Amino acid sequence: MIKVEGYSNLYRDPKTGAIINTDDGDYNKYLKLLKSDNRKEKELKKMKNDIEEIKGALSQIINNLNKN
Repeated sequence: MIKVEGYSNLYRDPKTGAIINTDDGDYNKYLKLLKSDNRKEKELKKMKNDIEEIKGALSQIINNLNKN
């Protein structure tokens, strides 16, 4: 591994040229961000589904009121 100049936690793999971050804190922050994004995405999907169900129920109520 070749140390990247100016960075204490970055190294270059001489075979692939890839930059490797050896700071576990940055990696853990990244994982938390991914989990947060996934949680928000799931919550948004659930809210959209709930809204569609409410719209369907309202349509049924309106149809039933119009029939009477």
